[in-house]
Amino acid sequence: MPETRLSEVVASFEHHLRSERNLATHTVRAYLGDLASLLKQLEILGVERIEDLDLSHIRSWLATMQVKGGARTSLSRRAVSIRLFTQWAFKAGLISSDVGVSLAIPKAHRTLPEVLDIPNALLAMEALSVRVGEEETPLALRDCAMVEVLYASGARVAELCGLNLLDIDYERQTLRVLGKGNKERTIPIGNPAMTALRRGLRRAVQP
Repeated sequence: MPETRLSEVVASFEHHLRSERNLATHTVRAYLGDLASLLKQLEILGVERIEDLDLSHIRSWLATMQVKGGARTSLSRRAVSIRLFTQWAFKAGLISSDVGVSLAIPKAHRTLPEVLDIPNALLAMEALSVRVGEEETPLALRDCAMVEVLYASGARVAELCGLNLLDIDYERQTLRVLGKGNKERTIPIGNPAMTALRRGLRRAVQP
């Protein structure tokens, strides 16, 4: 296996995310940020070749993030990011085995705040986007679309669950929802939510 220096890995992984997986810009940014953080830790540990990466290095990196005060949700997202990276690196022949496949994902606390502030809402959407990048399943795409639509529209969960395909106006980028008291209203949504919605519905109808 030819040697590959750590500095050569980032560009190849970014090309994979953008050109082959066609991920959203903020998702790619999240992956690359996590990878850059891991590579910095490897340099500190004296690891100069990506071929030498093993599970202990990743665990050491996550432990360092935790000591620095990293939130459990943030650690979980970082672990998911690196699992996708090691999966790609193995398939690309950069490492001899997928060392991240057995990495445990830190579980988030079960107690959620009553109302999410903007940073936490964005973190939730980012985590879902990362999940879609790792496993582009109909379920992951559905969850991502639901959260994007809820955030963009301010609709109630019950209103979202009651939507029909005919309630979506793709040209005007609006949703027609039936609220309390059977009152109908039209809600505009932005491009990110509409893109996630189209993507989820397209995958859902595929055989």
